Order: sequence, then structure tokens, then C-alpha cells
Amino acid sequence: MFVWNFYTNDARVKRECTALSEAGYDVNLIALKKPKDKTVNNFQKINENFKVSRILKQSFVLKFLNEYKSLSILTVIFINFLLLTLSFLKKIIALLFIFLICLEIILIIGKKIRTFLIKLSTIIRMTLQGYKKNTTIFHANDLNTLPQAIICAKFRFKKKKLVYDSHEVQTDRTGYNGKLVKPIEKFLLKFVDCMIVENETRAQYNLELYGFRPSVVHNYSEFYNIDNFSNANIHQILDIDSKEKILLYQGGIQKGRGLDKLIEAMEFIKEGHLVFIGDGKEKNFLKKKAKNSKEKKRIHFIDKISLDKLPSYTKEAFIGFQVLQNVCFNHYSASSNKLFEYIMGGIPVIACDFPEISKVVRKNEIGIVINSHDCKEIANAVNKLIDNNILYQTFKNNTIHTRKLYNWEKEKINLLNLYSNLLN
Repeated sequence: MFVWNFYTNDARVKRECTALSEAGYDVNLIALKKPKDKTVNNFQKINENFKVSRILKQSFVLKFLNEYKSLSILTVIFINFLLLTLSFLKKIIALLFIFLICLEIILIIGKKIRTFLIKLSTIIRMTLQGYKKNTTIFHANDLNTLPQAIICAKFRFKKKKLVYDSHEVQTDRTGYNGKLVKPIEKFLLKFVDCMIVENETRAQYNLELYGFRPSVVHNYSEFYNIDNFSNANIHQILDIDSKEKILLYQGGIQKGRGLDKLIEAMEFIKEGHLVFIGDGKEKNFLKKKAKNSKEKKRIHFIDKISLDKLPSYTKEAFIGFQVLQNVCFNHYSASSNKLFEYIMGGIPVIACDFPEISKVVRKNEIGIVINSHDCKEIANAVNKLIDNNILYQTFKNNTIHTRKLYNWEKEKINLLNLYSNLLN
């Protein structure tokens, strides 16, 4: 299995690898590692059947140039000396000199080129690592590992089975050029034996886009009894009164997740403290926005918590927010893991009015669906639960039944059946 992240907080990949390993499959996960990162090992044994190998995310070319930069400077000096003394070599030496200068420019200003070299080097190492594995099935998580999996599975004497597990809608998501991605994905799908998406909305989208319906493996949380987790003591961590309500968002702090609207909504929410748990590119922006808010004393940030400890924080919340914004089809069609983590934690949700998310919330009566682009509507929903304790307790009690419907213990059967069919 391939994943283009550092495998520290990827809940879906962890669940899938664990389920397969517990079913008797020998699972080798190839992930990434930051250079000089000593917090994770290059090799990690999760259980007897589940092992993780991490590939350094770096470029050998850039590494060489960085480490031997002084050598290149000396070379330039030496070339200048040659230019003065050996005129018949001027043309050749001048070309070499220009080449070295270009390399120096790449190091200083060539951000896009550096990024490309790092990605290319990492892809090559990841592919070589995967190709060495004597495996039956190759499993690519998302489009950025599909080429590696294709080479490992199909470009060998005896072809292997290939699973494409698309966690996102690659052709319509923030930061991606859909017009460029679509023909690439369409071509790569020719090599795939089985494709997985996370819900029916995305399966239907794929049918309309490519003419076939992929398998569905929902992104449900692991089943657990929240009472078995000790309290994290959020109030003590944040130094706030124990009677204050925790209004929680947990997950990646990224654009298009409605997090700025949560901060704006705090001016209209009558009580409680907004708490963000997680990290991401938008964190500094949100911190600045919170600092400028009239309610800055009621807005807090907690760094990313490991998956095994997160339920201890979730259970202490009054409500959980899932307020994705309709900025792309990837968001509109999502059924994010955090929704089901809130359900497992036994807390009602304030959720966006998108098909997969609203279906769970409305059908099971576990919270209120709102327009996630309207901060006042978000605030009104929170205030409604603060004022109406009977409604709040109804939603809270309903999470007990709902968690029995939407959980990984039931959903992993679909994954195991899919793998079994591949082998038959």
C-alpha cells in the first residue's frame, strides 16, 4: 500500500491496513518521512502482519548541491582561473560555468523546480521500494501514488492486482486543476482492477465522469465506547471555567472548511468557548482573525492530537462542528471522518447542508443542519441547543444508536469482501 503522507494521523489508511492485517493479509505500507525528522522511524512494525516503511521526501540532486555547495563555488573560481589562462577552452568552460550558475539559481529562487525535483526523487524511491515487494495486490491511496502502484503492479513479468483508493474527488478539489487532472486520471484508470470511493454521491459522480461505478467503502470511525476514555481536561489545559461549554472543531485547519465563519459566529453565540484541535496551512490566518475578534478570549487553539488520544478531547465537547463550504465538489460530496468521530464521542453536531453529511444528521436526528456560509445561522443553531436542553439531550441520546449504524466494524466487511473478490 502506498500513501503520500507521513502516516502519523491518517485515520482511514490506519483502519484499512489494520483490518487487512487482522484478516491475515501481510500488509506493507510505504509512506513518507521528512528529512532529519527523528520523531518517526524509517521502519515501524505495527503488528505481526502490518509494517510501515518510510521514504525520505527529498531530492538527491538538491541534497548533493546543498552539501557540496562550497565545492561548486570553488569550481566556479577554478573555472575563472582557467578562463584567464587557457583561452582555447573558453567555449567549453563558459558552458560549464553557465550550468553551475543555473544550478545555484535553482537553489536560491527555483521553488517550483525544487518542488518538482523533490517529488520526482521521492516517487522514484517509493516505486523502487514497492517494486521489491513480492506482493499479490498493490493499493494506491489517492492519485499521487497511483503511478507508483501501476508500475509496481503492471510493469512486471507477472502482473499483479491494483486497487485505486480515491479519498478525494481528484478532478474537482481545492488546489487542483481539474482540466489537467481528468485526462490523467482517466488514462491511469485503464490499469486499475478495482477503484474505491467513500460514498454513493462520489460513486455516482464517477459513473457520470468515467462510465463506471466504483466500490464504496465509507469513511466511518472505529467503533468504541467513549466512556472507556479518560477526560483530557480541556478546561484545565485552556485555563477556563469548568462550567463553560466547549464548542469543538477537530481536524485539518484548511481553506474551505468554514473555520473563519466559526470565529465570526462567536460574536453571536451567547455562551461557550470555541476550540480548534488540529494543524494546517490556515492556522496562522485563523489565529490572527481570532486575535482581532471581540470574542478573542473565547477562542482557543490546541495542536494536533494523536488519533488514540483524540476521543478523550471529543467527549468533553458540548457540540462538534462540521461546516465545510461549497467551494468544490470534493467538499460538497464529502462524508468526513470527523462527523462520525463526533457521533462516537456522543456529542450533537452543527453540520453543513451537503448530501452525505446532512443525510446522516437529519435521518438520525443528531444535530442541526445549517448554511455553512452564514455565520449568524451557525450561531443561531448553537444558541438553539444552549436554550433547549430537551432538544440537546434528544440529539445526544440519538448518537448512541447512530454509532451502531455507522462504524468501521461493520464497514470493513466491504473492504475485506473487495479484497477477497480480487484474489478469486
